Amino acid sequence: MDIPSLGFGTYQMDEREECARAVEEAMETGYEHVDTAQGYDNEEYVAEGLDAAGIDESEVFVATKLDTDNLAHDDVISTTKESAEKLDADSIDLLYVHWPLNTYDSEETLPALDELVDDGLVDRVGLSNFRPDQIEEAIETLDAPLYAHQVEMHPMLPQEELHELAVEHDHQLVAYCPIARGQVADVEEIQDVAEKHDATPAQVSLAWLMAKENVTAIPKAASSDHIEENFGALDLELEEEDVEKIDGIEERTRIVDFDEAPWNHG
Repeated sequence: MDIPSLGFGTYQMDEREECARAVEEAMETGYEHVDTAQGYDNEEYVAEGLDAAGIDESEVFVATKLDTDNLAHDDVISTTKESAEKLDADSIDLLYVHWPLNTYDSEETLPALDELVDDGLVDRVGLSNFRPDQIEEAIETLDAPLYAHQVEMHPMLPQEELHELAVEHDHQLVAYCPIARGQVADVEEIQDVAEKHDATPAQVSLAWLMAKENVTAIPKAASSDHIEENFGALDLELEEEDVEKIDGIEERTRIVDFDEAPWNHG
């Protein structure tokens, strides 16, 4: 299956019971895409949640990410096999390089991804938190097509350049922190659109993202109410004037940032 336009994020869900329950509830609500990572320490718990919901491997799109310490060629291969075992998956729908940091080397890491695709353990490859120039380099190096690039993206960080690149090369731009960890609720333009549609600011932010070409949103939610609220964004159709109003937000906020981040170099 192709990547659904709305996914369920599991960042910071490293408690077995909470993670498994949240994934189970998300699947029962109707989500068909779950996003995890080696660094989240919860791949097994995600699998438990899917199992509890009675979800077969073919019914859900599962994505995970390689930790920055696991990007040397042999480590990519061995740790991906471990991830597949933890996820109880014959093959991983989408495998990302989580960050182009630490052990990342395009000439070592990317051929290992190709090898995993050739061997059938991984269906599609993705990148995460890459600069535009690093994306271009990776596309040239990979044999497999780049399927997705995951980055922080929301109305206060619209990622225009990376979005243009995604449309140009026809890969998905997958938005994490899509509601800016709740900060969208404080933005007047989003409040106005939410009121107009009798929706919540979170739903407006998610609908705005999903209205864009080649964009997928992966909100994280632990509570039942937020799991359902976010899923409700699929039923919200923004008008062109709504999208333009949100596009016009001038405030810029980056939630995930640190000195070594790729966008602070190069």
